[in-house]
Amino acid sequence: MMQVRNEENRFLEEVLQDLSEYADDIVIVDDASTDRTVDVCLSFPKVKEVVRLTERHFSREWELRSLLWRETCKYGPDWVLAIDADEVFESKFKRTVRQLMNQDSYDWVAFRMYDFWGGRTHYREDEHWQLHKRHTIMLLRNLPGFPYYYLQHDHHVHRVPLSYGALPGLLSDIRVKHLGWAGSEEERRRKYERYKQMDPEGVWGSQAQYESILDASPHLVEWKEEES
Repeated sequence: MMQVRNEENRFLEEVLQDLSEYADDIVIVDDASTDRTVDVCLSFPKVKEVVRLTERHFSREWELRSLLWRETCKYGPDWVLAIDADEVFESKFKRTVRQLMNQDSYDWVAFRMYDFWGGRTHYREDEHWQLHKRHTIMLLRNLPGFPYYYLQHDHHVHRVPLSYGALPGLLSDIRVKHLGWAGSEEERRRKYERYKQMDPEGVWGSQAQYESILDASPHLVEWKEEES
C-alpha cells in the first residue's frame, strides 16, 4: 500500500517497477495530484486500485493513512507492505520476503531505512539524521478483526496502525533506500520550505532537523550494497 502526491517526475515509476517484481497487488491513495501521477500508477498491471482524492489531505496525514489501510484490507490480503513512493529495498529483500511471511512466530517485520543525500552513492548520518539506527515497521500480517488505530497527527504519522506494536515482530537487518533527499539542492530546499510552512512551530517534527536540511556540508557515508 502506498500514498502519493505529484510523484510523476520523481521515483514513482522506479518504485512501482520494483514492487511489481514481488507484490501480488498494489493499492494506492492519491492525495489530489495535479500531474500525471495517477496515469503512471495505472500503467502498472499490479496496481489493483487507485483511490483518487479531489481535496488535498496532506495536512491531515492520519486520515490518509487510515483510508489507505481500510482500502487495502478490504481485499483481504495475507500480508501488507507499507511503502512510500521514494523507497526501494536492497536487492536481497526479493529473495527473502516469502520466508519472512511464511512463518507463524511474528506478525510484523521492521527494517532499517537510510536517507540517501544528493545522489545514490551516500546516505546522511549525523545528530539529526539517524533513521537507519532504528527500525521501521513496514511489513505486517493482516489480522481481520484486530483493532487498529492511527494517532491523530497532522504530519509524521506512523505508516502502519500503532496497535500492531503490541504483537510479536521481527527486527530485520534488510535495508531500505529512502531516495526522498537524493535529488538536487533545489528539491531539498523546496521540501524544507514545505516543512516550515506546514509545521512552523515544530509540533509534529524537529525544528533542528528542518533547519539541518540546508546544511552546506552534511556528514555523508558511502553506501555499500550487500548482495548476500
